[in-house]
Amino acid sequence: MARLGVVWVKSGIGYDRTQKRTLRALGLHRLNQRVVHDDCASVRGMINKVKHLVKVEVAGS
Repeated sequence: MARLGVVWVKSGIGYDRTQKRTLRALGLHRLNQRVVHDDCASVRGMINKVKHLVKVEVAGS
């Protein structure tokens, strides 16, 4: 199964509360933090919601 690396690159200040909560749900707590998730529809949906705040890279399995 593919893995996705998600890096938080832009602050959530000034954005909707739901976008800030989505960042927390992805496991992000600090700027420039990187987390790895399995590639599934729910994670892709969360990433799509905050795509302007994060950078996504394909991680090895």
